[in-house]
Amino acid sequence: MNIQSILALTDLSASSRRAVTRAGLIAAEHRALLKILYAAPALDRCADSDAAARTSALAREIAAHFGILVKCIPHAPGSGHLADVRAAARRVDLLVVGADCERGGPAGFGGSPLTRLLRAVACPVLVTQREALHRYRRLLVAVDFTPASQRMVALAWALDGTAQVELFHALSRAPEGRLRLADASEQALKASRHQRLGEARERMFWLSEATPAAERRVVSAIGQGDPARQAAVQQQASGADLLVVGKRQRHGPLAALADFLLGSVAQRVLGMATADVLVVPYDARTRPEAVDAPLGAGLQAVPR
Repeated sequence: MNIQSILALTDLSASSRRAVTRAGLIAAEHRALLKILYAAPALDRCADSDAAARTSALAREIAAHFGILVKCIPHAPGSGHLADVRAAARRVDLLVVGADCERGGPAGFGGSPLTRLLRAVACPVLVTQREALHRYRRLLVAVDFTPASQRMVALAWALDGTAQVELFHALSRAPEGRLRLADASEQALKASRHQRLGEARERMFWLSEATPAAERRVVSAIGQGDPARQAAVQQQASGADLLVVGKRQRHGPLAALADFLLGSVAQRVLGMATADVLVVPYDARTRPEAVDAPLGAGLQAVPR
């Protein structure tokens, strides 16, 4: 995936400033255009009267610090912020937002602000929790061996090709539970566990071989149990500063209710991980038209 255009959301808080800084760091690495959109807390309140001026000042600061082009996305006062984000995210390769967005408003059947945002956009979403002091050094990619897993690994490498990548898969306990309900012997349980572990190792090997890992910086690990909890535990144990997870996109009038009742691995990981989290929709696609052309009005560049 070629990262050419990045959108960062800011409510001008300290948390969102970390997000904008990380977006600027990634934009500098990829020579990408950075777009900044002001979104008030909870994504549904009226913008501050001086938000435009403060956002423009932030754009100038980020542009000067990283030597990149930065464009402020105009916000129409009184319009729906989530609609603004959805529209702006259609033509970017990556959306970056601070983790405090999760606590920006009440939840319910519609979900928290971050849950609604993840459901609304089709591009990968990077949720930042840490200060952007350096490039990502260790990436943990939670895979489930679906075709989307290979795209997730490719995106992780595209984000930072110098980082060490670790692939992680959590084996479900459901098959073993069904065998226990059928009064299977302990020997049968061990044989089933051994077989599933062997199959997982083989799939992990082929997934590792399919990555652009010419320098062999890919390692792998396999756990057992709840995928979200195990991924968060592995992230903390490995010291990964970025955790990459996939998210199935639910559509239709019952999507919000399904998310509320069932949740998703991505949503639960966001509540447990201590690192930044990159959420990749399973149906995400690279958009070659992501860069706006021509570049002109609204751009802030480093003065020469």
